[in-house]
Amino acid sequence: MISGSEVAFFSLNYKDINLLKTKQTDPYRRIVHLLENPKILLASMLIANSFLNIAIIVISNLLLETYVQLLPSLFWLEFFIKVIVVTAVLLLFCEVMPKVMATQNNVRFAKQVAPVVDTINYIFKPISKILVKYSDVIETKLNNKSSGAVTNEEMSHAIDITYPEQNEKNILKGILDFGTITVKQIMKGRLDVSGVEVGTNFDQLTKRIEKLHYSRLPVFKEDLDEVIGIIHTKDLVPFLDNEENFNWHSLIRPPFFVHEQKLIEDLLQEFQSKRIHFAVVVDEFGGTSGIVTLEDVLEEVIGEIKDEFDEDESTYKKLDDNNYIFEGKTMINDVCKAMQLSVDTFDVVKGESDSLAGLVLELAGEIPKPLQIVTCGDFEFTVLELIKYRIEKVKVTIKPLDTL
Repeated sequence: MISGSEVAFFSLNYKDINLLKTKQTDPYRRIVHLLENPKILLASMLIANSFLNIAIIVISNLLLETYVQLLPSLFWLEFFIKVIVVTAVLLLFCEVMPKVMATQNNVRFAKQVAPVVDTINYIFKPISKILVKYSDVIETKLNNKSSGAVTNEEMSHAIDITYPEQNEKNILKGILDFGTITVKQIMKGRLDVSGVEVGTNFDQLTKRIEKLHYSRLPVFKEDLDEVIGIIHTKDLVPFLDNEENFNWHSLIRPPFFVHEQKLIEDLLQEFQSKRIHFAVVVDEFGGTSGIVTLEDVLEEVIGEIKDEFDEDESTYKKLDDNNYIFEGKTMINDVCKAMQLSVDTFDVVKGESDSLAGLVLELAGEIPKPLQIVTCGDFEFTVLELIKYRIEKVKVTIKPLDTL
């Protein structure tokens, strides 16, 4: 189990781990938790594997001495038999078979052995921490920047000093981060989604589309948690002269659902293969989280795309270099971009939140009061507007260096 676990756990890629994070069962959560400290986990596995190999060798030697009796002059044959038998047992049952099984279905194998691995990690964790600590020191001294690998931070810094134009920098950094961004980070939240109830008559439908200026609208029953299709405005054009009782439901196209943890790199490929531009985003409970479009994906690389129907109102206002006012629903990534900060600035403290309002709630630990100031490191968050329990506007202040 331990030998196969090494393959099963460490062959899980970024996409597999993202998928496991959406699962609610304990074994999947245990896998994600164990992989949070991969070096310590691997060290614990190797220590346990070494002890078990020694145990197998000792037990095999005792058994062979008991049941295989040869003449003293044939000690070399006895030694040869022991080596062959023990090596065969170790290779076949402790290396080849489990690793082949783990390779064929790494997620299922990891799920089955997760409780055992968790126990082993708990037992050997103190020793593993010491070994990992000293191995890191030795590795640092031996490598001493001899590796040619370039980190994202180094690439980002190289882009900053190489390209003078801000637009060029944004596009290149967007390409650099493209493979790690999830749908949840770029989608339009549920509160910003406009849809059409399936019982709406044709006249009401056309008036709503004329008011919203959207090319596609989700069609739902009762509420957005039950989306049954998508209506394209171009499909309605030939029937605009029809009566208000016209049965427009025959024009509804099937919806395309995606999970909020899907990478936008994969979503773009699906948009291309299916020739669609619109997807409904669902959470782990199957409820509608929001929507994502091809335009949202492309904007992560080339920047904001404006058309004739987009409003010029911004979701934030810059007071000066250290003070900004944002709408509470603004995504944390967009807040960082607006203040020209790294998008991972608040990753350590944001928890599961994705919006600025969620970040403030996470930091405050309660629903803040109007004008309450929440401090986090070099930043101050002032709640300017609160409607019921919803944070509408937040002032973000970057503390000047002389006050730190």
